[in-house]
This record gives sequence, C-alpha cells and structure tokens, in this order.
Amino acid sequence: MPMKLSQPISTFRNRYEKGRKLRAAVPRESQARWVAPKDRADPLKTLATVNAGRVAALLPIKEQRMAVSPFAFFRGSAVVMAADLASLPQTGLNVQLCGDAHIRNLGAYAAPDGRLVFDLNDFDETIPGPWEWDVKRLAVSLVLAGGEAGETESRCEGAVRAFAASYRRFLRVFAEMPVAGLARFLVSRRSASPVITRILTKAERVTPRRTLKKLTIEKGGAFRFHDERPLIEHVPRATASAILHALAGYRETLIASRRMVFDAYRAADVAFKLVGTGSVGTRDYVVLMFGNGVGDPLFLQVKQELPSCYEPYLRPRPRDRHQGQRVAEGQQRMQTVSDPFLGFTRFGGADYLVRQLADHKASLEPADLKGRALMEYAALCGEVLAKGHARTGDAAALAGYCGASAKLDAALAEFAAHYAAQVKADAKLFLKSRARGGMQV
Repeated sequence: MPMKLSQPISTFRNRYEKGRKLRAAVPRESQARWVAPKDRADPLKTLATVNAGRVAALLPIKEQRMAVSPFAFFRGSAVVMAADLASLPQTGLNVQLCGDAHIRNLGAYAAPDGRLVFDLNDFDETIPGPWEWDVKRLAVSLVLAGGEAGETESRCEGAVRAFAASYRRFLRVFAEMPVAGLARFLVSRRSASPVITRILTKAERVTPRRTLKKLTIEKGGAFRFHDERPLIEHVPRATASAILHALAGYRETLIASRRMVFDAYRAADVAFKLVGTGSVGTRDYVVLMFGNGVGDPLFLQVKQELPSCYEPYLRPRPRDRHQGQRVAEGQQRMQTVSDPFLGFTRFGGADYLVRQLADHKASLEPADLKGRALMEYAALCGEVLAKGHARTGDAAALAGYCGASAKLDAALAEFAAHYAAQVKADAKLFLKSRARGGMQV
C-alpha cells in the first residue's frame, strides 16, 4: 500500500484530552460494576460452546485440570468471562487484546539474539477489542492466584491497585515515547526486581538440550519421543506425514533469513503433546528436528488454533481468516520481540500456529505470589500489559481516560473482588456437575 502525504498528526495533548472526555460517558467508577445479568447464560453451557473442533476423548482431562482450584477453572473458562465482559461498559478504545490475560500467561522466553526477556506469551484468544477486557481479566487473576497462594483479600486488593497504578503510569510513559523507542522497549535483566530475576533464572535452565533429555529416548544413536499417555505419544504415520508436509507451507510464513535457518534442520520424529488447560482438546503436535548434529536440537510446536472466544461479541465481526495467522500476527503486534520461528500453516481442514517449544520459556507459579512478590509481580503485569496496549492502540487516549488519580485503581480492585466471587460460584457449579457425572466441558 503506497504511503500518502497527510496533515500533521494530532498532538499528545489533543489525544489525551480525547480520552479524558470519555469519562463523561463511561465514568471510571463504572468500571467497578459487576452484577450478573438476569439473563446471564448458564456458565456450563457457555463452556460447552468452545468444544467444536476439539478431540472429545481429551475433554475429561481438561475438566480434571480445571477442577483443581478456582484459578484453574478461571484459566479454562475464558469463554465465560468473554460473554460477561461484553455486557459491561466500554470506552470504545480498542487495542490488540492478549485475550487470555492472566498471571500465568506472562513469562520469560529467549529473544532472537539470545537475551531472555519478559512479556506476554500466550495469544490463543488474541483479537482487536476493548482494552478493558484484558485489564479486567488480569486483575481478576491476581485475586484468584493470590488467594490460592494464601494471601488475604486485602492483600489481593492491594495487588490489583498496584497493577492498575502501574498500567496507568506506564501508559503515560509509552504515550510520550518516540514510536521507535516504544518498538524497542524490553523488560529484561535491566530490572532489579527479585521476581523478574527468579523467572529469568528459571528460564535459563529451559534449554533445547534439557528438553531433548526430558521428552526423548535414545536408541542406537537415534532420538525419539517417549510415549507417556496422555501427555505425549507418537502419532500414526499418515498424521506425521501430513504434519511434515504442512511445514512446507509454514516455511513460507517465515522471513528469508529464518527460512535459511529452518532449512538447515531435518525432522527426526513427530508426536502428539498435551499442553495447558484451556487448550486441552485441540490438536497439538511437536516435531523434533536436528541441525548441526544431535547437540543441536530444535523442537517445533504445531498447535491447532480455533476462533477467539471474543469474536462473537465484537462488532463488526472479524472476517473469516486463518486462525494461526491471527495468533501469530497478534503476538508480533504485542510483543517487543517474538520467537524467530513463529509462523502458521494449515492441514486436515484445521489452522495451526507453529512456534518453538519451551525455548527458555518460564512463568511464575501462583504459589510464588506471596508477600512482596505479589505486589512486585502485579506492578510488572501492569507495565507489560500497558506496553502491549500502547503498541497497538492510542496510548495517549488511553492514558487520558485512565488519568493520574487512583479512581480507576479502586474501581478495578472492586470489580476484581466481585468477579472473583463469581468465578468461585461458577467453579462450584462445575464441580457439582462433575460429581453428578454430567459435565464434559
């Protein structure tokens, strides 16, 4: 598309004022509201709507993982919160949504130059939409995960306030930053925060060689995935052949320099691998490849992508498109640096995202969110989410709406407490249904 000459762009002050004026229509205090609508759909029926296209035999495993705790249920029920969020006030300011913004979907990974960075790292539900949806989902996750770690309600409320204050502050910073500067902004070892240091140290240990030792066995000098059902198992030869054939299409989604690197690797084995909570039931494969000998393994994850659970609530509805491409492009928009092997392909009538598996990837466990770590992590989440939203939306208008006072912080803390109670109530219904033998999510 050719570039055209245009009038001078609107100033920071004008855009900030545009956002500030939105408070008249959607007061910041209104962001606290959560009362379940009288016509709210049965959450268990809403959960069932995401099963189309999934492997039915795997759904009991998803159900088992969701039953562990209210936070685990929350992780597997993004579709329920999507419907609830769509019923709430919105400012009309859109960004690229992470879509499933919660504390386990931020973490460390290796940048293309080898540096370990911290950012959002799960984008299955990514789609352009209201900024409020990401912020509220992440706020609720702090309450649920903090409670799981044994923190008091007041400490969890304080964590949400710290998250919101950080989000507001960094929106203003990013809004006034040169575009090229924001494009380069990284959260890495520059931070003295012990919580970041802990995650990055953990990520250092997750190397391809360690993954090779963990997931494979060696027989006669050849490495093959071990079979440990249902976590990992070999696929039929026809399925393996289809996956490898589909990598040719994936290759074309890489930039030229990455195609050259990819071409230097050769596939050695293919398996099915069970991952996550919300993703259970999708077809998820892993390909073992070797480059410069057996000391140079590369693991590619070929992950089926279904439409975002937010899609039904967006107007206009997104056009029909490749779901793997949606996820890859959403990730590249929100992250400062992305996996150099990130791409997409299609086979067997389904869309797939392709990326590296477990290359220096690590995240924080809810049990780690105790005391000072909870507050530090909450503030870090605010910084990271603000960066993703500032890169993909009007940061000045967002900053103008959020403002410099703590009004939004208080509203989000109140919302998070009320909605966390809703999640716990829904989780109880879920457990009761399981006990009766009537639930397959």
